[in-house]
Amino acid sequence: MVDCAPSDLCCDEILHMAQLYFYYSAMNAGKSTALLQSSYNYQERGMRTLVYTAEIDDRFGAGKVSSRIGLSSPAFLYNAATQLNQEIAREHAKQPVHCVLVDESQFLTREQVRALSDVVDNMDIPVLCYGLRTDFRGELFTGSQYLLAWADKLVELKTICHCGRKASMVLRLDANGKPFSEGEQVVIGGNERYISVCRKHYKQAIDEGSLKAIYGAQSPHA
Repeated sequence: MVDCAPSDLCCDEILHMAQLYFYYSAMNAGKSTALLQSSYNYQERGMRTLVYTAEIDDRFGAGKVSSRIGLSSPAFLYNAATQLNQEIAREHAKQPVHCVLVDESQFLTREQVRALSDVVDNMDIPVLCYGLRTDFRGELFTGSQYLLAWADKLVELKTICHCGRKASMVLRLDANGKPFSEGEQVVIGGNERYISVCRKHYKQAIDEGSLKAIYGAQSPHA
């Protein structure tokens, strides 16, 4: 048995049923940690994995996936022009690939999500994608849109708002720490720029232009 992720994945692997998975969440829910654990579990059993991450996000260094708890792994980079199915087929021809794992999968294009589904359907290799569901405006990323539509299995990785509710939304902060909902979709940043919150506090923060609804009078950016 390949104990590579949650139990539903293990059962599918027993039955030799490669599938396309989308593990989605708000920020800071442990997506990269979960990816690295799944990859390690394959490798521990002598199986080869291919790990991909978005070229655009190099906060922790190019060509690797890093988690907030200090784990990391080398990774192939992809951008909008990357032919993922062709790359994976070449690697598979060199040495069998047992699983493909994609971090920051919200940045995939429609065509790349289709290509990953082809890897599953035609090469019988499971593909595990990890990414954000929505952007700071509450809109779906392109990659997330088509993964939600085409993935065989959808798994929500949960984190919490400061109030204790499930955090399903992401606030973007300006240079003064004020939340706003205008601007280009992709701006790379960490905790200094983004906060995961529940829907209620997302709406309040945007309406008020302040984090007081989240932190109260102790808000560092109020």
